[in-house]
Amino acid sequence: MTTNRPFLQLRIADRSEAIMTQESERFAQGLIHAIRTLYETDAFIPLHAPSFGHRDSEHVLAALESGFVSSVGRHVDDFEAALCDFTGSRFAVATVNGTAALHVALLLAGVRANEEVITQSITFVATCNAIHYCGAHPVFVDIERETLGLSPDSLAAFLERHAEIRDDGLCWNRDTGRVIRACVPMHTCGHPARVDRIAAVCAQWNLVLVEDAAESLGSFYQDRHTGRYGQVAALSFNGNKIITTGGGGMILTDDEALARRARHLTTTAKQPHPYRFLHDEVGFNYRLPALNAALGCAQMEALTDYVVRKRELADHYASWLATTDRAFVREPEGAVSNYWLNAFLAHDAEERDVVLEYTNARGVMTRPLWTPMHELAPYRGCQRADLPNSTWIEARLVKIPSSVPPMAPSPTTRR
Repeated sequence: MTTNRPFLQLRIADRSEAIMTQESERFAQGLIHAIRTLYETDAFIPLHAPSFGHRDSEHVLAALESGFVSSVGRHVDDFEAALCDFTGSRFAVATVNGTAALHVALLLAGVRANEEVITQSITFVATCNAIHYCGAHPVFVDIERETLGLSPDSLAAFLERHAEIRDDGLCWNRDTGRVIRACVPMHTCGHPARVDRIAAVCAQWNLVLVEDAAESLGSFYQDRHTGRYGQVAALSFNGNKIITTGGGGMILTDDEALARRARHLTTTAKQPHPYRFLHDEVGFNYRLPALNAALGCAQMEALTDYVVRKRELADHYASWLATTDRAFVREPEGAVSNYWLNAFLAHDAEERDVVLEYTNARGVMTRPLWTPMHELAPYRGCQRADLPNSTWIEARLVKIPSSVPPMAPSPTTRR
């Protein structure tokens, strides 16, 4: 009697896969129960919904009654001042969205057509799009597993292998013959990258550090707010961020000349004049309307409380996941994170997909990390370093609902 061994091995493999799928579905079922318990609802649970109170409508109504609803008026000034006060930045310039803020931040950094900007492949597409708007080319280095942000070691290794400082003082890519002008780390899911070490590498190679802090309002690294390590930074107030203006962004800088130029560029480069329309360069209609800024002023009043409650939510998730063998994504050492989006690491890509399918089919929104930028059609041909951590994290990370939860803040969790 003969045994069809390949067929038998295939049957065993199929059975093993089915068992693993069932186990992953049991985990997903428990995850759904934990999430619904936290949010006290059987209705659809989004990944991150905005939080509004009576102060939001009061501020917006005040803007309407003032008659100043476009990009002038005290609400824009007040919103910018509130961001300066909270982050410690000397200057803040409000824009229509985070992508516009990052686009102008790169122009302020001196990025020009046919130059290069080093960033991470694991980021939202807006990071690369803003680089492309400048006519520049993204170059991708790896991330760290602990921070999910750009790896200073990968950055340094790439520059040692491919770059040189020439007599003009600029950093040149020996492979492409192009100037590498800047570096853009992104603070993923609100967790700060090791931006102090990134800044040190940038200084060594004469690169301008531009922080993509779109997701990290309320996050601190070594007691400094994210966006305070680079020459310039960008924030976002999209509807899914920790505070929202509906749409909106902010440029942060400590450089008065850069702040003045940011305001000029984002206001169509219009020169002051009592009645004539004089524009001295190509500018952008990027200033934030006062209606949005008024909402931002109200949201800023609640920001500290939002951070406290989101950190409590993170503790609940961490405690529940500790009863499983899946790792919760914690804030990096030396950081205080806003935990904008909570996340855990599945065993592998197969389990990630089972969990995503199971939860979304049952009214609980979960999401993977973004498709790596070097895999997207517009950026597939860009130069890149080896990306083992990016590949490993992307195959496992699952984002879970992270709206400000319906629970009272606890003084013990305040920063």
